[in-house]
Amino acid sequence: MIRWLLTIFIALVVFSAMLPWLEKLGVGKLPGDVRFTLFGKTVFLPFASTILLSTVIFLVARLLK
Repeated sequence: MIRWLLTIFIALVVFSAMLPWLEKLGVGKLPGDVRFTLFGKTVFLPFASTILLSTVIFLVARLLK
């Protein structure tokens, strides 16, 4: 359980770092992505995009196996 939570957290951090580049491709604007402003800072939680990218990575890894 802890391993999966750590994996999801790392995926969110990596996704957030790559967000400016991925927004040019259209990822990060899916219906499940949450963006809000809190105390003057924009907080972005890319739930749907993370699931989409995880699925793509899983399928590519499965094909390479």
